[in-house]
Amino acid sequence: MTIRAIIADDEPLMRRSIRRLLKTHPSVEVQAECCDGPSAVKAIVKYDADVIFLDVQMPGFDGMQVVSEIGLDRMPLTVFVTAHAQYAVRAFEGRAVDYLLKPFGQARFDETLSRVESRLAVEALVASPSRKVIPTATEKLEYLEWIPVSNKGRVVPRKVTDVDWMQAEKNNVLLHVGDRIEVVRRTLNSLAEVLNPRQFLRIHRSTIVNVDRIAEIQPWQNGYHMVELQSGQMLRMSRYQHDSARLLMGRGKQKKPGF
Repeated sequence: MTIRAIIADDEPLMRRSIRRLLKTHPSVEVQAECCDGPSAVKAIVKYDADVIFLDVQMPGFDGMQVVSEIGLDRMPLTVFVTAHAQYAVRAFEGRAVDYLLKPFGQARFDETLSRVESRLAVEALVASPSRKVIPTATEKLEYLEWIPVSNKGRVVPRKVTDVDWMQAEKNNVLLHVGDRIEVVRRTLNSLAEVLNPRQFLRIHRSTIVNVDRIAEIQPWQNGYHMVELQSGQMLRMSRYQHDSARLLMGRGKQKKPGF
């Protein structure tokens, strides 16, 4: 699979660095290099790119303004590049797969590109559900393992399996981790796309739960069910999700009470 890429950074040295790191990935074809926001917008409009390596701070307008000019639905997958950690969480407002904090090396870059390949493979499968997608060695499907959250002005990586459940809050997601609540500036829909569906179950349009945290599922009223977590937290389940929950909970896991 050929991956079409755009590099947008105002620093020539960084653009050359990204090209150098891409040499170990012959499947990636660089369609354009841009040195400011306006030229990045033109390149996105002109080329049908799969991914853009987008600097957060550039002349003309910044990376987030590029996203605003193009629109989320028309953006290619985005890898934000920044020298400032405080921009990392904000970067995930866009259709971001990852962010690279300058300076970064080959290992960190390879990890990012692996996420890009995985997301493209998943999107291809969703777009053509009747076509079986068999990942190659470099296209191994991977799901989100870490979520960057803001904590007292710092960006802290949170291991996704530590999260008990996730709650939509406008354009943010509230992560419930034990007795703590952490905020991710990202929509629940975009997060659901990159979570392992065998580990995380969407029980409601505004709620995703970690299957390992479910104690039982109890019948409720009008065809609805309540999900009780091991912490005692009770969450309402959409009436359409119960059968999916039963299948998931019985697949490779010990059957929970209440089923």
